[in-house]
Amino acid sequence: MRTRIKICGLTREADVDAAVAGGADAVGFVFYPPSPRSVTPERAAELARRVPPFVEVVALFVNEDAARVRAVCELVPVSLLQFHGDEDAGYCRQFSRPWLRAARVRPGLDLLEFARSFHGARGLLLDAFVDGFGGGGQVFDWRLIPPGLPGHLVLSGGLDADNVGTAIERVRPVAVDVSSGVESGKGIKDHAKIAAFIAAVRKADDRL
Repeated sequence: MRTRIKICGLTREADVDAAVAGGADAVGFVFYPPSPRSVTPERAAELARRVPPFVEVVALFVNEDAARVRAVCELVPVSLLQFHGDEDAGYCRQFSRPWLRAARVRPGLDLLEFARSFHGARGLLLDAFVDGFGGGGQVFDWRLIPPGLPGHLVLSGGLDADNVGTAIERVRPVAVDVSSGVESGKGIKDHAKIAAFIAAVRKADDRL
């Protein structure tokens, strides 16, 4: 099965174009103001106009007021919501849109119980645990993922062109999510790194 690819934290038109041209399946916009990759709903709407049909637009939130999530969805053509905070399942499903729930993986987190708690999610996104929210460009120990974890797994956390192939071979996620691993600076994507990352994913798929 072909591994899906999401390029997240996009802030510039050229970076959206590079992700789409490179073959990304989804682009992500961050609506978490403390993040250096955060965009306003108005800016995200401008960027999303460049996204062609059949490429998903993903909106990332962290413990956001529900009214603001709805306001973003009214302005931006969001096809998938991604929640990275302390949101419970009731919160996540109230928007009547497909959603992902992020798990901040560390020793002691019961991922099986976590997955059961969010069984209505389109998928479970596994990210590194760091202070604050987001993976901080860190790779977590993939051995912490239990065998038979239910649902569609999206792997994140410190991925780049050098390690994503190994990650796919070991974890076999349905999708990978990258942000800092394809950047030259926070919020500034490196188009050569995007191309190399996507090529590494496809090469790994060919080996499976």
